[in-house]
Amino acid sequence: KLIQGVISDPISLNYIIDKCDPDEIYNFADQDHVGWSYAIPSYSMRVTALSVIDILEIIRKKKKKIKYFQPISSNIFGLTSKKKQNEDTLYNPNSIYALAKTTAIYACKMYNRIYNVHACGAIFYNHESPRRTSEYVSKKIIEQSVQIYLKKRKYLYLGDITANIDWGYAKEYVEAAWKIMQNKKPDFFIIASGKKNSVKDFVSICFNQLGLNYNKHIKIDKKLLRPSKTSSLVGDISKAKKQIKFNPKVDLKKLINIMIKNELKKY
Repeated sequence: KLIQGVISDPISLNYIIDKCDPDEIYNFADQDHVGWSYAIPSYSMRVTALSVIDILEIIRKKKKKIKYFQPISSNIFGLTSKKKQNEDTLYNPNSIYALAKTTAIYACKMYNRIYNVHACGAIFYNHESPRRTSEYVSKKIIEQSVQIYLKKRKYLYLGDITANIDWGYAKEYVEAAWKIMQNKKPDFFIIASGKKNSVKDFVSICFNQLGLNYNKHIKIDKKLLRPSKTSSLVGDISKAKKQIKFNPKVDLKKLINIMIKNELKKY
């Protein structure tokens, strides 16, 4: 059932939680686009961080024990010098979005410690699926490469194609979220593929699957470059493998194939 509400309004949140009377809450609502967060910093912070504190306060005051899941972004590691990040890697955010997510994980850990709230979560690395919107580079590449394949356009315009990203399949990551919630003690886990590929790699695989030569169709647009960069972020999933048996089976080639097949269905 869908119940209308506003994530930045504590009264709305309280009404929804009262009406649903949940055993578990998974909070996948936030201002989740890094690029947008530079343009709307106050809004980004309110929606991504302060709303988490509002939810935790509501849960704290309930007589019933409610488990809470908070997704965190790998962007919290920002300018890390570590080649692979694990749960003990220091946070070093380099965007408003990352700063908000860092606040959210600290809030969860504090409420666990002080109020015995069951607030757990995952530090998710890039997770893609056909549900992605075209504002994200993964879906943009899929959509526009299919349009090139169907001769509906000629070029794909991108920013920094050398950026390395740890890409995984969102469906597997959501299953991991459920497993994390079933633990008796609240904890946070790195959920990632553990492998990195550049944007150029993504484009190359995508065009190869469509039987195209990307060199004939790619154009670099400096306007698409972000104001700040993060380090190359790759997740160490040792803890998740051991404790929740997380073992991702969809690699980048399979992921792109899933997204291309879904995109072609539109036509």
